[in-house]
Amino acid sequence: MYSFEQLKIFVTVCESGSFSAAARKLKRAQSGVSQAVANLEIAINQELFNRDKNTPVLTENGKALLPIAYSILHQQQYFDQKIVALSQEDEHELVIAVDESLMSDELLAMLAPLADKYPVTHFEIISASTFDVEELVRKGKAQIGIVYADGELKVDMDFFTLGQARFLTIASPQHELAKLPLVQDSDLKSYRQCVHRSAKQRELWFSYAISSKLWYANTHQTLIKLVEQGVGWAVVPESLIEARISRGDIVLLPVAHEYHGWLTAVGCIVSRSHGSGPVLDSVIEVLQDKFLTSEPVS
Repeated sequence: MYSFEQLKIFVTVCESGSFSAAARKLKRAQSGVSQAVANLEIAINQELFNRDKNTPVLTENGKALLPIAYSILHQQQYFDQKIVALSQEDEHELVIAVDESLMSDELLAMLAPLADKYPVTHFEIISASTFDVEELVRKGKAQIGIVYADGELKVDMDFFTLGQARFLTIASPQHELAKLPLVQDSDLKSYRQCVHRSAKQRELWFSYAISSKLWYANTHQTLIKLVEQGVGWAVVPESLIEARISRGDIVLLPVAHEYHGWLTAVGCIVSRSHGSGPVLDSVIEVLQDKFLTSEPVS
């Protein structure tokens, strides 16, 4: 029967590229690493590496089993963390990272009751772009994050969907695009675009730059203000512009290919590098029960 330790060594060899590098990373003798992999191959009756050359190369069977090994080790880590959490008191600190455009009075009102429920826990709420939130969670600097979901499987963190948000294309009332009865993709490309971009210059998959003339900002609030100043057009969350539309500060553009805007999933990512606990569990429960997403503009 194979062991968790053998799977860990197998994965480390794959990540490190050689038995010697894996041995250094695990602080073990190279012979011990090689023997552990050999014992795993015997236990499962499968050859995992081709050893004809100096560098071990995964066999086809090895490639098929690697993602399953990752999954088993992640589940073991989660099981161990859960055991620790059940034996401990409330977490001392909880960091929640939220995409800046999803930070709202409604969200804070959902979280506020937790202050009385967990008086000894220090809460930290960080506002950043979806990409930066994901990196904070991945690196273990935040236990939980609220982001726009791109549909990709997160193998290094847990994920669940909260709902949907609508994005709309806007311009100032005086903009040339606002005079068109129907805006085509070619029209948008002809005018300056204000684009959301993270600190590491990553753009959202549904509002990326298509114009040859661009201004960038790392918050949607800044994009909206640039649009109000007539700098260009932009794609922004509906929830941030409802009052401005009512006042006539900005207008919705009747884009032919996205006449009613773009719907994207809002999701929650949870770090696997932190143990679960009652405070984190309560935050997740609150978000799943009460999270509000925007409604279409009529």
